[in-house]
Amino acid sequence: MASILKIHPDDNAIVALRDLKKDETVRLDGQEFTLQDDVAAKHKFAEHDLAPGDSVYMYGVLVGKAQSAIPKGGLLHVFNLKHATNSFAVGTRKTDWQKPDVSRWQGRTFRGYHRADGSVGTANYWVVVPMVFCENRNVEVLRDALVNTLGYSKRDPYLRKAEHLLSLIRQGTSGHDLAVATLPELGVETLASRVFPNVDGIKFLTHAGGCGGTRQDAQALCGLLAGYITHPNVAGATVLSLGCQNAQVSMLREEIEKRVPGFDRPLFILEQQALGTEEALMDEALRKTLAGLAAANELTRQPAPLSQLCLGLECGGSDGFSGISANPTLGYVSDVLVTLGAKVILSEFPELCGVEQELSDRCVDEATAQRFSELMTTYNARALAVGSGFDMNPSPGNIKDGLITDAIKSAGAAKKGGTSPVVDVLDYPEKATKPGLTLLCTPGNDVESTTAEVAAGANVVLFTTGLGTPTGNPIAPVLKVSSNTILSQKMPDIIDINTGTIIEGTQTIEQAGDAMLEHLIAVASGEVEALAVKNGQDDFIPWKRGVSL
Repeated sequence: MASILKIHPDDNAIVALRDLKKDETVRLDGQEFTLQDDVAAKHKFAEHDLAPGDSVYMYGVLVGKAQSAIPKGGLLHVFNLKHATNSFAVGTRKTDWQKPDVSRWQGRTFRGYHRADGSVGTANYWVVVPMVFCENRNVEVLRDALVNTLGYSKRDPYLRKAEHLLSLIRQGTSGHDLAVATLPELGVETLASRVFPNVDGIKFLTHAGGCGGTRQDAQALCGLLAGYITHPNVAGATVLSLGCQNAQVSMLREEIEKRVPGFDRPLFILEQQALGTEEALMDEALRKTLAGLAAANELTRQPAPLSQLCLGLECGGSDGFSGISANPTLGYVSDVLVTLGAKVILSEFPELCGVEQELSDRCVDEATAQRFSELMTTYNARALAVGSGFDMNPSPGNIKDGLITDAIKSAGAAKKGGTSPVVDVLDYPEKATKPGLTLLCTPGNDVESTTAEVAAGANVVLFTTGLGTPTGNPIAPVLKVSSNTILSQKMPDIIDINTGTIIEGTQTIEQAGDAMLEHLIAVASGEVEALAVKNGQDDFIPWKRGVSL
């Protein structure tokens, strides 16, 4: 295993692949570096002496400015490096790219659920959606009535642990002994067999919106909910409306028609103020939902080409290895799927700061590049107006593990999008419609962004992490990809795929990518369960178009 890495020929920041000690000498490409400080794995040191104001480069782009003199071999960190990026402008098109060899994947299929609109799902869910937060309680009542009854609930393994501890208390176990008591192993117990075996579950998408905000908030929420109702992984929906809220049913219907003209899947919209009592509402909801589930159960998985996949690209809890192992592997998979005619969505606009010029140049035409520029500029201006620019994006965990400026984080995060041309740029919560790589304006917030990508049509999501993030989604499998082997061994209950092998030198990015795509196809076919699905990680947070980094 190598000790250090220079990612791009133009870089003057060198990455430590293992913990390096002060006064240790390391070599790379005929150069020797004597470390002036301890440099932990994932962090960086200076390739040569830097004076205050000197530019620092990683991934071939400007990522910061030295704030003090930094000697060759000196640690780069928040105390001596400040975020900086180059300006960008709509320029010439640079859409030539080297397509990967996809001969291995030609003719491959996954087994999915074919919808009448031509889309194909990787799962088959029913969703229950409130138009406004006032209906959240009724949605929860439906959950209590249906999940257990239809065989979708599992006995909470932590309940068994609590019961074990309570039995010890009843036996007179002391507090000291209780604190160190051995607990039973985790294990999920299914309480009953499914009544509808071809329906993967009923998902209840509660939220805090629908009224009290601006009309733009209501429109955005209706667009997001329409994205879930019309999603290829959804067989049908029950919608509960109060009646008087800003997010009107007519608005939702318009958004549904915009996404899938002539939408013909079962859709039951019930209004409490029209029906009267809660009992009348719930009785109707139960009858309609069970009838819809019976119809959804008639659908079975059938072969579909890989071009019917719509891949969401996400990252969260990133570290200094994410941009070297996990994210470039997603980029390779992205390029393979784009070559095969699939859709790929890259979001998290605050984490594209510093690579705007490259992405702008990759846009297929000037109008697309202009829209990307306008969305990025407007977003950053709104953040600055409340005292938080994109440079405030890295979290304490990011910084601790080597992502010390937003530009370093962003340059690595953008690797998820591969090298293919950008065919479209979307604002939240629009739908991806064109085969190829699409940029979607969302926050860097993991759950808000994943929620939006699925609404835009992603029927499976690849999510990279270096620190460990248990994020999932109610209707789309979210596969967690670790950037380092230590994480995959430490948190095997949430990590689906490990790319730490790239850091260790036992796999190339292409080899890891091929293995990742095989795993993705198995998940899309229902043959392998994503750990986020197994764990019931149903995260759903609509973005209320304020400043969220």
